Amino acid sequence: MATNSAQKLALLILEDGTVFRGAAYGATGSTLGEAVFSTGMTGYQETLTDPSYAGQIVVQTAPHIGNTGVNEEDAESRKIWVAGYVVRDAARRASNWRSERTLDEELIEQGIVGIQGIDTRALTRHLRSAGSMRAGIFSADAAQRPEAELLDEVKNSVPMAGRALADSVSIDEAYTVEPKNFGWDSEPKATLVAVDLGIKSMTPERFAERGVRVHVVPASSTLEDINGYNPDGVFFSNGPGDPATADTQVQLLQSVLKQGTPFFGICFGNQLLGRALGFGTYKLPFGHRGINQPVLDKLTGKVEITAQNHGFAVDAPVEGTVQAPEAEFGTVEVSHVGLNDQVVEGLRCLDIPAFSVQYHPEAAAGPHDSAYLFDRFIDLMLEKKN
Repeated sequence: MATNSAQKLALLILEDGTVFRGAAYGATGSTLGEAVFSTGMTGYQETLTDPSYAGQIVVQTAPHIGNTGVNEEDAESRKIWVAGYVVRDAARRASNWRSERTLDEELIEQGIVGIQGIDTRALTRHLRSAGSMRAGIFSADAAQRPEAELLDEVKNSVPMAGRALADSVSIDEAYTVEPKNFGWDSEPKATLVAVDLGIKSMTPERFAERGVRVHVVPASSTLEDINGYNPDGVFFSNGPGDPATADTQVQLLQSVLKQGTPFFGICFGNQLLGRALGFGTYKLPFGHRGINQPVLDKLTGKVEITAQNHGFAVDAPVEGTVQAPEAEFGTVEVSHVGLNDQVVEGLRCLDIPAFSVQYHPEAAAGPHDSAYLFDRFIDLMLEKKN
């Protein structure tokens, strides 16, 4: 059972032997995962409840965390998904009119083991140099064990490369999000099937705000399941794990593309479109996580500030138009590029109605530079529908 963590010793141990000593935060005990850092200055509750962080120990680079507490409204899914949580200065009290409880209370309630009071700037710089790696947080009684023993436990944990996690975070049963602020006597603009690979709750809401009925379905759904809704388009969401493990969803997507149904994917969905077209994927050294990632839209020449959370990327030529390795899908181009490292941030098919981006246009919390992508996909669905 979770206990009060105040002033109890905690250790963060990385697989390269680096040790950070601090105090327990949230639940006490031990936890293992991939240590990654998120550069967002706000939105810690959305980060914690983003299913894409499953299996990861998240380091917040912003020094003060927990100031505004937590509430039911801002959660992006049904629970906290991070494997562990690392902060520098945890708020001693929550101070916001929307706060319903403290972050510490929420972490304890959901059994999330964390650590506070460490130099997260030094940790982030280390992960930027050495790359994301396996780690463990050990607090209270667990922190009293020999460090060599704890390090062995970290080294024997499962690495992120090769992990299949999308099915474990997906829903078990489909649900529907109806259009918002749309006339009660009006028909939806379009019907969309969104495959939940770790979807954030704001994503179907963004479609619903634009008059689209969204059927959210499990990651295990078949083409028959999807076509049963007679959709005008199919959407693949964000999600955790290694895209190289998602063979079932890649085959499903290929079937969707072959029948000509308009497709839009974000984050994990972008990686799966890349795989469906025949491109490979690879693991980034430390990934992109936060709400301040600059991306170039090659079509317009505009720079978007985007929300991102991914540790894998598509291996495709950044310049020019190329034939998809899976030739039946025609030509494709990289539509968006990350300005920090030239990583593929979007794909656009030129011969079939499909495109994707590596980031989160629903952006809760912010920014909203990429909201136009929802309108672009709705236009694509309506064009095909009419």
